[in-house]
Amino acid sequence: MIPYSPEPLVDFSVQANLDAFNAALEKVTRELGKTYPLVIGGEEIFTDRLLDSYNPSNRSEIVGRVSKASQADVDRAFQVATETFKTWSRVPAEQRTGYLFKAAAIIRRRKHEFSSWLLLESGKSRAEADADTAECIDFLEYYGRQMIALAERGKHTLVPLPGEDNQMHYIPLGVGVVIPPWNFPLAIMGGMTAAAIVAGNTVLLKPASPTPVIAYKFLEVLKEVGLPDGVVNFVPGDPQEIGDYMVDHRLTRFVTFTGSRDVGLRINERAAKRAPGQLWIKRVIAEMGGKDAIIVDESADLELAAKNIVASAFGFCGQKCSACSRVIAHEAVYDELLQRVVELTKELKVGDVRDAGNYMGPVIDEKAYKKITEYIQIGKQEGKLMCGGEATETPGYFIQPTIFADVAPTARISQEEIFGPVVAFTKVKSFDEAIAVANNTEFGLTGSVFTRNRQHIEQARAEFHVGNLYFNRKSTGAIVGVHPFGGFNMSGTDSKAGGPDYLLLFTQPKVSSEVL
Repeated sequence: MIPYSPEPLVDFSVQANLDAFNAALEKVTRELGKTYPLVIGGEEIFTDRLLDSYNPSNRSEIVGRVSKASQADVDRAFQVATETFKTWSRVPAEQRTGYLFKAAAIIRRRKHEFSSWLLLESGKSRAEADADTAECIDFLEYYGRQMIALAERGKHTLVPLPGEDNQMHYIPLGVGVVIPPWNFPLAIMGGMTAAAIVAGNTVLLKPASPTPVIAYKFLEVLKEVGLPDGVVNFVPGDPQEIGDYMVDHRLTRFVTFTGSRDVGLRINERAAKRAPGQLWIKRVIAEMGGKDAIIVDESADLELAAKNIVASAFGFCGQKCSACSRVIAHEAVYDELLQRVVELTKELKVGDVRDAGNYMGPVIDEKAYKKITEYIQIGKQEGKLMCGGEATETPGYFIQPTIFADVAPTARISQEEIFGPVVAFTKVKSFDEAIAVANNTEFGLTGSVFTRNRQHIEQARAEFHVGNLYFNRKSTGAIVGVHPFGGFNMSGTDSKAGGPDYLLLFTQPKVSSEVL
């Protein structure tokens, strides 16, 4: 594969970097409140119905208004995407990758601008927004290189047979539906879309309802690089109106989804049913969440563990499927570790992320706010509140980082995905018990183990049933190409985004054999 290096993150302790970001933030702020169209076959379509995107740090501030697609608009987008597929699927892989590399270059040049949109629309801090933008660049660069490698793969992997020319080509599937999440509205949205199209497919992109503007900004980049009309069709709208309709549609060849367990299971179930006139079995690529644990044994560096627990649990308000929501600590170090995590957590500042001094911003919207605060009330019945537990929805949806101690492994806050800044501490007597507790959920996405014990490391490698396992580091922050990402059980289809196998999910192998 052509060499690839992850995009470096910006050091905001350097004043020049902070000044550059703030200048971009001022520029983006002046662009708030615009109205954006659907884009179908390159045509911009403004509809009478609009989806308002709010700044979660200040609910009175509208980031933008985006036109809503109807089922009729979706039908038209399917027809356009189907027709475009006939030509786009024949474009050589090397040419398709060129669009991704050009898009990456544009986003890299305007990195702070894209991160500013993330700050305002999703409530990310500067560092979290910068990492999101960097990951989008990484996906574009990595999948472009992977497609070049995949185009060559079939020529060299078959067993030779004298007298025959045998070749295997990875051909695209068809028209796909891309349903990205709001928590990584540039990185995951861009990565899912890029993987599908670089493999030769055409797509209908339905952005997450809280974050449609950043998706439109990504679409502007694709237009700027000259991506042919109809390859990506932008169809935001109400999930209740067009979500099931898109999944059920007879022209849907595949659905790629990142979001909650319940929605992922619904998509999987509906996609399994054949629609009248449907010619294929629909493929579902899903990443659905987690209930991630950090294990700390009696040999661990407790200061290292404490700092990484705080970063894993409270970065972006815990609104990551990889976020630490459970700490499982050996009884010998439990009290000391808990005390230190509480001390570090109390130092965190929460507020509008336009203020660079705030570590945590808001949760995404009212629905998330209500869910998380309800779980905090449940937690008060299931454990000992050590810090946090306070929340306000004015002017934005702010929740203090919250820690509960002495929580049973079977408690609701130990079992159910909260998707917010809430972490539960559980005490265990042995490493065997720690592994058992960690595995005792329906999820299996990420996990971390803090230990100096080599035997414990090898035991965890074999027994800790998660798709991404980390030792002596945080449970968040997977890097494209370095940590292929995806989990087991109810965490999804283990699709390993950012890995060498990911593009295979958007293709099908075709073998041709010619007698010489």
